Amino acid sequence: MSDDVTHHTTTSLSIGIGDLARHSGCKPETVRYYERIGLLPKATRSEGGQRRYDARAVRRLTFIRHARDFGFSIEAVRELLKMADHPEMPCDEVDALAKHHLAEVESRLQRLKALRDELKRMVTQCEGGRVESCHIIEVLSDHRLCHQRGEHGGSSALR
Repeated sequence: MSDDVTHHTTTSLSIGIGDLARHSGCKPETVRYYERIGLLPKATRSEGGQRRYDARAVRRLTFIRHARDFGFSIEAVRELLKMADHPEMPCDEVDALAKHHLAEVESRLQRLKALRDELKRMVTQCEGGRVESCHIIEVLSDHRLCHQRGEHGGSSALR
């Protein structure tokens, strides 16, 4: 399937879920999920019951995929799609949403840097030897031994 797929009119293109998924870089399960939650419109069906998608669906899924790659939440993508569906509107809301997301990314980066620094400190202080005297195990067992208490913490550092 070529990149020409996005240049077809909505009436001349009819592709299956596998081709749509390959073109957008998603899995078919992801396409079905986006359809189920309303990010993608319900596909038409062939006589055999297979989903069929037009060029508009290809463009919409590509948009969703790019927005998700930038880290936008499903709800933010939903809002962006609503705004994209009204091109005559001013882009103030789009700009505000993107700025808010940027601030979240900056905050997450700061937490990740603190996490990295703490991990480096733990690794540097480990002298090898036996697990019973391993500094890394000690720190992981007792949060009070952490250098920057509260500025790191597993998966919460990514939130």
